[in-house]
Amino acid sequence: MVRFSKDFDLKEQIKEYVLSTIGVMLTALGLVIFFIPNNIAAGGASGMAMILHKLISTVPVGIWMYIINVLLFVLGFLLVGKDFSFKTIYSTFALNFFVDLFDRIINIPKYTGEDLMLAVFFGNVLASIGMAIAFANNSSTGGTDIIAKIISKYFHTPIGTTLLMVDFAIGIFAGFAFNARIAMYALLAIIINGITIDFVLKGLELSVTMMIISKKVDEIKKYVLEKMERGATVLKAQGAYSGKDIDVLYVALKRRELGEVLNVIRHIDPEAFVIVTEARYVLGEGFRRIDKVV
Repeated sequence: MVRFSKDFDLKEQIKEYVLSTIGVMLTALGLVIFFIPNNIAAGGASGMAMILHKLISTVPVGIWMYIINVLLFVLGFLLVGKDFSFKTIYSTFALNFFVDLFDRIINIPKYTGEDLMLAVFFGNVLASIGMAIAFANNSSTGGTDIIAKIISKYFHTPIGTTLLMVDFAIGIFAGFAFNARIAMYALLAIIINGITIDFVLKGLELSVTMMIISKKVDEIKKYVLEKMERGATVLKAQGAYSGKDIDVLYVALKRRELGEVLNVIRHIDPEAFVIVTEARYVLGEGFRRIDKVV
């Protein structure tokens, strides 16, 4: 009989794989519809593949991505070690699969207009949202992440800065493979991509903490625990002016749950004093596991 450890949550794993797959599908659509037909090599394995496809056009971009990622993973295992989760390997090759599927097999319509700014904008909307969804579910799409890890390990450079520099280098090489105009749009796409991913991730992961001071803390606590099935902590405090002992309810919530709690507080105790603070991370039961933060 197979037993799963307490730390293994099958439903959570399935959800993460499904969402990661949706994420890489969106990224692949952004690449195939907008970036690849316009040669916008905006970093990553896809950018390297576009440049190589320009040099050897008989090999499709999707196939080049397979070749590049296999080589990078082998190099990564040799130089960095087994620092790659199965989910990252899955997401990387799922992205390759969908790029090849949409580009050659389904052959979906592509944007080939003269306004490259439209290609940069809409390509980034799809690709960045897709990548953010994958990142939020503990996945990565490999590619230049591996190069950045190797450089960071041996030259002791910050991995985030290194990744940006590697992607910038690919954008510059696109100028030699195509032309200077393409290179400038590629560099612009890389910058917008980073900003968009951060923006979307903040929206996907945003949580809030609440400090609730009320004469009816027990009623509010009961609702949070029983109806919302959220944990809470009661802090013992003392009013600075009155000197009276008071209970403060401390709660961590998803951003979307905030309205419900405020409505309940408004109903139970309209005179309650409430402080709401945005939290970059809330880790633990009911939220992301601390060992899943990348």
